[in-house]
Amino acid sequence: MKRSFYKEDRLKRTSRFSLMLNSREARALGIYCSRYRVKNRSEFMRETIMKAIIKRFEDEHPSLWEEPEPTLFDRKA
Repeated sequence: MKRSFYKEDRLKRTSRFSLMLNSREARALGIYCSRYRVKNRSEFMRETIMKAIIKRFEDEHPSLWEEPEPTLFDRKA
């Protein structure tokens, strides 16, 4: 069975992202990865960052039934 070329091309990672850690952060990451048997640090960091971003988007997404917070400019008699 052949995979769709369009889907593979669309999901291909082409943007590079570099991350610098200080020695304590790098040591903590190394301990975490060895303790929880993380084999692919790149995948682990990518998933962790994207989960945080998606959670923040979901938390800040407006809802139809949510009451807006009052502001100084609301005029209610």
